[in-house]
Amino acid sequence: MNLPAPPDLDSLLPRWGEWIASNALRDCSSESMQAAMVGAGEDAATAAALIQQVLHSPILTAARRLQQQHQKLLSVVGNLQAVWEAAADYEAVERREQIEPEEFQRRHIEGFRPLLLSGHARHWPALQRWQFEALRERFGAQEVQIQSGRDQDARFEENSEALRRQVSFAEFLHYAQHSAPGNAQYLTANNHLLRRPEFAELLDDVGELPPLVDRAQLASQAHLWIGPGGTNTPMHHDCCMLFHTQIVGAKRWRLISPLDWGRMDNRHHVFSPIDLDAPNLLDRHPQFRGARVLDVTVQPGETLFLPLGWWHQVSGLAPSVSISYTGMSCPNSFQYFSPRLD
Repeated sequence: MNLPAPPDLDSLLPRWGEWIASNALRDCSSESMQAAMVGAGEDAATAAALIQQVLHSPILTAARRLQQQHQKLLSVVGNLQAVWEAAADYEAVERREQIEPEEFQRRHIEGFRPLLLSGHARHWPALQRWQFEALRERFGAQEVQIQSGRDQDARFEENSEALRRQVSFAEFLHYAQHSAPGNAQYLTANNHLLRRPEFAELLDDVGELPPLVDRAQLASQAHLWIGPGGTNTPMHHDCCMLFHTQIVGAKRWRLISPLDWGRMDNRHHVFSPIDLDAPNLLDRHPQFRGARVLDVTVQPGETLFLPLGWWHQVSGLAPSVSISYTGMSCPNSFQYFSPRLD
């Protein structure tokens, strides 16, 4: 009687090895993994043997040790976040008309607290000269680069290079001002429009700047944003501190502390799949439960300061024009490790 040859477990590792290890690190039981493998067509005995081989692998043992270090780090920052958010005013973004540089440095840069400033930009010439009609009259003949087809790509911001499109500025301004709300087209920071000589005079319309902003860096570190109502910037964090001044229309910013990183499922660069508007958010991302979200609307003439590392999702509430800028007289260049796990 010829008995069947024992299964070659090593040949199954490319298909199942990483999957078993990943589920083991999530504390899934051997029984549940075996059931899933049998459901995918594997023999029950073979599945059980392969699971045991992976579970007793020295590679998985090393991964568990690194996982424990990772979990300790998450517990440290999680405890810091718990203390931070216990403050009675944690979820209210502070609003100030003006602030002295020393207090701004101490409370908002070193203290990592967002701030909404209402005083310094209210008299900017840009509030008149960057209205849609005025921009069309001054620069309508120019070509600009926008993102187009964002509504057809679930990862539109990560794939922004593939969505670049050159259009007439006049055509785009008409679209942004008069189209129905939507996320299909947006002129974003990636266009670097303010670095082009033909648009340089726009920066002459920028008046008094917030504390610690270096005007000499404005030409190289400022970015224009123009779009219709309904634009959406997905959840992400920047790698530096920034200011964002609203000129036309309004935007809703929703902010999450960098110490809540463990809830953000950050698997690729600076992006998170968390979408605060998704109806099934907690079903898809149960680890997000308990996250504290700061919600603030920025109106024309107001400026939001975003401290280092804060997660944010931004929605255009109306046709809008705004400018962000990062050039500061204090250090504003930082190194981040960028995961690429998907």
